[in-house]
Amino acid sequence: MLAVEWTRALVASAPNAAVPALLLGGGALALTAWGWPAGTLGLGRSRLGLRVLGGLALAIVLLLPAAARVTSVPILPPALAAAAIAVSIGEEIAFRGALFSALEDAAGGPVAVIGSTALWTAAHALSHPAEFLPAVAAAGLLFGLWRLLCRDLVGPIIGHVIADLAL
Repeated sequence: MLAVEWTRALVASAPNAAVPALLLGGGALALTAWGWPAGTLGLGRSRLGLRVLGGLALAIVLLLPAAARVTSVPILPPALAAAAIAVSIGEEIAFRGALFSALEDAAGGPVAVIGSTALWTAAHALSHPAEFLPAVAAAGLLFGLWRLLCRDLVGPIIGHVIADLAL
């Protein structure tokens, strides 16, 4: 997962490579969950309405600090928006889906929350400025706790997608 994220970050820095790198990186990350049952990943269909509502609440929590500072709302070009959606979904499936499930099976919920948060933060080390990494870690911790306590990945996916589109 780290190799995919770091490769994506390095390739995205080349001219005209950001959108393809994000799309391919998101797809590659989603493939890390290949073979895992949807329910184990937190992707079951039960209580879907509440899970979607939870995702919207997570997005609001993530965006409140930024909303206080925003004077105008940037509009992403459609290709970049699609790429942001792809990488957000891929990251959640990989880090809070497959990795979280593997760590939880091996060592329990707290290790899954801490481990998935730490690796997700490390995965962003090449694509984000160092001063932004504490915010990445905080978001990862929030998503990891949600995943553990609600047994849900839909909420973190929705929250992550909205946050990436807005930021």
